[in-house]
Amino acid sequence: MRKPLTKIQSVILTLFWAALCFVVLTSSPRIDGPLITMLLISGALVFIPIAKSMKSNK
Repeated sequence: MRKPLTKIQSVILTLFWAALCFVVLTSSPRIDGPLITMLLISGALVFIPIAKSMKSNK
């Protein structure tokens, strides 16, 4: 079992994800369905472990 993420690690991970989304959205010539789907899936892959980690910290 891995150690849960700290709040600082969660914030940094969220900021990196937001920066990546910003770069992808600003460099994309058009925003279409596959791009939005990719962002939603990446958000789930980032925020589900963060939520589980915060839940186990309590």
